Amino acid sequence: MKAVRFHEHGGPEVLRYEDIEQPAAGPGQVLLRVAGVAFNAADGGIREGRLPIPVALPHTPGYDVSGTVAALGDGVDGLAAGEAVIGFLPMTDDGAAAEYVLAPAEALVAAPASIPLEDAADLPSVALTAWQALFDDAGLGEGQRVLIVGAGGPVGGYAVQLAARAGAHVIATASPRSRDSVAASGADEVVDHTTTSLLEAVTEPVDVLLNLAPLDPDEFAGLLPLVADGGVVVSTTAWMPAPSDEERGVRGIVVFVRSDAAQLAELVSRVDRGELRVEIARRVPLSELPAIHAESAAGTLRGKVVALPGA
Repeated sequence: MKAVRFHEHGGPEVLRYEDIEQPAAGPGQVLLRVAGVAFNAADGGIREGRLPIPVALPHTPGYDVSGTVAALGDGVDGLAAGEAVIGFLPMTDDGAAAEYVLAPAEALVAAPASIPLEDAADLPSVALTAWQALFDDAGLGEGQRVLIVGAGGPVGGYAVQLAARAGAHVIATASPRSRDSVAASGADEVVDHTTTSLLEAVTEPVDVLLNLAPLDPDEFAGLLPLVADGGVVVSTTAWMPAPSDEERGVRGIVVFVRSDAAQLAELVSRVDRGELRVEIARRVPLSELPAIHAESAAGTLRGKVVALPGA
């Protein structure tokens, strides 16, 4: 089968599109025929070796997958051959940038029926990050105010939609390029971070500050005055701690997304009910995935990209 792999850590040039042996499902595993594999920024960090996620070399990237069940390992119940599923794969294992991939059965849920199967690869880790940040870590509830910094990115799109559906007042930062999409996702206020200071634009304290942007530590800490006493700062920037203010009871939490089939199934239900929109910028053949890594490394990648092994 065809796969994209790297045999050493480094830049996008270490990625190879090559023939490898098709794996076989072991106990508790499912062999998936891959329909789509989503590119995430963390794929680049793992490839470079700068994220604290150990992988065995050679490694196949791509931990967000959609596909159909090709074979079941021993002890797997509740799934059937040909069933369309999605999942967030363990980031330390070989990923889905291949024609077939092994997945833990407990990580898989039925795919949304209302969107193309390949597009559903966008959902797992990104939507789970937004859900867990807002509800598990921040405890966001109806009537609260939330500030989402970096709302124009993939996690931000889901975070705005989920927060708005929860009845929160959503303030979101976005560039002019992504302003319309963020507003359409349900933001009550959209701040152009390229021209406007948040300290001036946010006139009332927020209960939750969710940061999804690569702010430097001083800039991030400078946003603390925007958070109400007893509020929460949640961040996806794992390379630095989230700032806190113990005197005012403001907690700082860094999100480490985890696979959760029940939460993912709920997110799928929301997609099928029309309550959660999945936005894909591009679909490319799997052979072009190294070029997507290169665009990301150069800072020119825009929107979410899904690679298609069958294309």
